[in-house]
Amino acid sequence: MLELTLIQKIAIFAIPVIFAITLHEAAHGFIAMKFGDKTAWMLGRVTANPIKHIDPFGTIGLPLLLLLLSKLSGGGAFLFGWAKPVPVNFSALRHPKRDMIWVAAAGPGANLLMALFWGLMIQAGHMLGGSSLSLPLMLMGGAGIFINAILAALNLLPLPPLDGGRIAVGLLPRGPALALARIEPYGIFILLGLLFTGLISVFTTPLINFFIAVVRTVTGLSASEINSILMILLR
Repeated sequence: MLELTLIQKIAIFAIPVIFAITLHEAAHGFIAMKFGDKTAWMLGRVTANPIKHIDPFGTIGLPLLLLLLSKLSGGGAFLFGWAKPVPVNFSALRHPKRDMIWVAAAGPGANLLMALFWGLMIQAGHMLGGSSLSLPLMLMGGAGIFINAILAALNLLPLPPLDGGRIAVGLLPRGPALALARIEPYGIFILLGLLFTGLISVFTTPLINFFIAVVRTVTGLSASEINSILMILLR
């Protein structure tokens, strides 16, 4: 089986990771603008330009560090990162409790759309046949599906301040919603605990598999093909 060097892995993952993280944030700002809050738009954050969203550590440094550690340890890669959060003034939304659901769901929704795009890039790699661009494009497509499925699943965890937490707050009755919202100051510590103990996989693994299945269904890729690409990327 093809063995990738660390530099090759970084080159393959770089574009999918940067856009997965930054367009996730841009989607929040875009939907907020549509529902009445122009805060992100006025700050220039409703854009596909990654430079506007990049957090030097969360978008570049941490994913590179995790990729390096996974390579040195010989284990599977787990990529995690974030962009600068898009500011949303929920009180400016026309229907704050309802519209908050759509603003929060926009991020994972953008990741699913990007996963579909990268699935099509694998198909484009097939169409290139024996071209020197064929394999790199297919590997980058696999990386794009992988990272976007992870980010969509992770952000749907019903834990404030993650998107899933905000969706849950918007859907729950007032009493339970307020109780869940109070967890937000401690949410990042709970998330880190779930990550380090591995318990987070109980929630995220079924969702990741679901998103990859959606990509397969829409793009016509087979499970064995995606698995073969991921095995190369995650060795």
